[in-house]
Amino acid sequence: MAILAELRGAIRSAAAGLGLAALLALPAFSASGEELFVSKPLTKAGEYNKGIEGPAVNAAGDLFVVSILIPGGDPKSRRGIGQVKKGATKSVLFAKLPPGGGGSGIRFDLQGRMYVADFKLHTIQMFEPGSTTPQPYFAAAPDPDNPGKPAFTQPNDIAIARDGTLYVSDPDFGKGTGRIWRITKGPNGKGVGAIMTPARPQGITNGIDLSPDNKTLYVSESTFIKQKRPASLWAYRIDDTALADPVPLKTFTEGGDADGLRVDTDGRIFVARPDARQVFVLVPPGSAGAARDPVPTTGNVPNNLTFGGADGRDVYVTQNESDAKRFIEHFRTDRPGREPCLQPGVPDCRPVAP
Repeated sequence: MAILAELRGAIRSAAAGLGLAALLALPAFSASGEELFVSKPLTKAGEYNKGIEGPAVNAAGDLFVVSILIPGGDPKSRRGIGQVKKGATKSVLFAKLPPGGGGSGIRFDLQGRMYVADFKLHTIQMFEPGSTTPQPYFAAAPDPDNPGKPAFTQPNDIAIARDGTLYVSDPDFGKGTGRIWRITKGPNGKGVGAIMTPARPQGITNGIDLSPDNKTLYVSESTFIKQKRPASLWAYRIDDTALADPVPLKTFTEGGDADGLRVDTDGRIFVARPDARQVFVLVPPGSAGAARDPVPTTGNVPNNLTFGGADGRDVYVTQNESDAKRFIEHFRTDRPGREPCLQPGVPDCRPVAP
């Protein structure tokens, strides 16, 4: 402990004479001396297509990511879901989506089912535990015979409540707008969806997650160049199918975008920021979380992230740049994520490891 105290003192002394960029690069340490908030590559480049996205970890500790290259398949295909098994650093093909499909966000429920936003088929696909065969859970495809029927523009990312309710972002990048769907399970086991009523005009809805008490929905809105609208982060109180009491949490006027996001057990929001080359950490009003600086990433285009690991404190970040820089990186945090609490056999959020 004395050595750790000396190290912290040296860091504080050095930080006094450093600029912000250098300060952000300084590691943090847990009480046991573990290095925290330092992101490093986990997998090698070249395993995924453009569109690597949607990381999620199951109860076994395996990481799942969309857009893996399928051996012998079309190199432009985005139908493969990759799996990085617990403790591994190489991705393997887990499953394919149906012909014509393309995956984005992934989430797991308490029963171990995996849900995948299929933006090309306008569907939420579901994988039962132990299965590699997708089943349509909720479809909202355009119907030329019924133009008034609500349809997904392109389901993008998913948040899941402890009761299994899904919240799905549905951006329209062409128009610079978006919306949120709420999907519950119907009597036949299939999803029943409704577009949530917003209290304000929404921008390009993208990353999405819930507060630890499941009462607040956090949504990132991506930048829209045509209207010179910067990326932003919003909070909404969930009132059945209404998005009530909108609160602007952050406008990223300094540049860069806002994409996928996740929440930890203290309520802090971790936001992947493409081009800003960082995971931004925000403490929303009412959160018990401690403020901290953004986490610099090794890649230039961090577009999504998830929590996992035995104690819920591993963060996996997808990097979606060129072929040579398309990979997954990883860092440790001081608090578990909300998402690992939604796993079979976990009655509540995991405590911080001593």
